Formats: sequence, C-alpha cells, structure tokens
Amino acid sequence: MQRSPLRQELFAQITARVLDGRLAGRVNEVHLAKELGVSRTPLREALVGLADRGLLISELGRGFLVPPLDLGEARQLYPLVAELESLAVRWTPVHDLQTLADPLDEIADGMSAALAEGAELSAWDDRWHAMLLSRTVNPHLLRLIDQTKPLLKRYDVLYFGGIERSRQSIDEHRQIAAALRTGDLNEACQVLVQNWVKSLGYFEEGRQR
Repeated sequence: MQRSPLRQELFAQITARVLDGRLAGRVNEVHLAKELGVSRTPLREALVGLADRGLLISELGRGFLVPPLDLGEARQLYPLVAELESLAVRWTPVHDLQTLADPLDEIADGMSAALAEGAELSAWDDRWHAMLLSRTVNPHLLRLIDQTKPLLKRYDVLYFGGIERSRQSIDEHRQIAAALRTGDLNEACQVLVQNWVKSLGYFEEGRQR
C-alpha cells in the first residue's frame, strides 16, 4: 500500500505545481486528490495553508483558485524580497558571511556549467540563496522570506530566461560573494538588491512583448 505523503510533502507538491504552471485556474480538488494519492481532507488542509500564504485564493463556496500573474504584485514582491534578504545579510556576523564566499562561488560554478549545458538554473539559484542565508540566526526573518519567496517564484519560473541575462545574474552572484569575502556588507547588499530589481525589470519586459 502506497504511503500517503506527509502534510509538509503534500504542501510542497502542490506548491511545485502552482509554480511551474501545472496547476492553474480553479483547483479541481477531486482530480488533484487522485493525482496526489490522498483523501480530500489532507488535501483541503494543504490548500487552506497555501491560501493563507497567498499562493491560492479561497472563494467561499467555490473552492480554491490560482491567482493570475499580476504586474502590480510583482512590483511589490521583488523589492520586498530584496530588502528582506539584504536585512538577513546585515544581521549575520561578518565572519560567518566570509566563510560562505567559497561555497557560494562553488554554486555559481555549478550555475555556469548548467547554463553551458542548457539546463534550468532555477534550482541552482535557490541553492545559492539558501547558502547565503544559511548563517542567518533570526528565525522570524527567515520565516518571512520562506513565506514570501514562493509568491515571487511564479513570476521567475514563467518569465525569466536567456543566456545573457543568466550570465549577468551569475556575475552578480560572484560579485556578492567577493564582497562578502572582504567583509564589505554594503557592497554585497547593494548588488543583491540590484540582482532582484533587475529580475523585476525582466518580468516587465516580458509583459510588454
């Protein structure tokens, strides 16, 4: 007998479907429960949790809806995540950040290799940012970032790409690591914010085409 996924696993599976576009429009709970191999009760609990985080919309008597992408929301989310991550960097001891420079560069090397092979960079980028925040000791700030990033990821997955853009992003990641290595947090945070704001610009360009 196949084991039903734990609540956290179910939450992650539904989130992944929203982010990559497999789940769009109104959620068919019957079909989704069958696809995931769970009953309606744990599925609804997960959907309610996602609605609480803003990834879904709960409509009374009509179930759940994946909200359409909205430029106004993107304009709010990208600067917000940029400032939250920048704050996390500033609240991390400088020595701890300096020890992250080499691991961050190693991930950037992996990103470059993946780009050369034509592979998807999203997972590599997630690893890089997770490493950047790995020494942050404020759990409340980390929770805010974890709750906000999935909202932003929908835009990232669907609208960003291109070799030149990816190369620029990787270069900026390396600049951040270099600044951390020397303990220059102002420079690191400036480039970090710039990296996120550029991503917003790419999204706006995509919407205008």
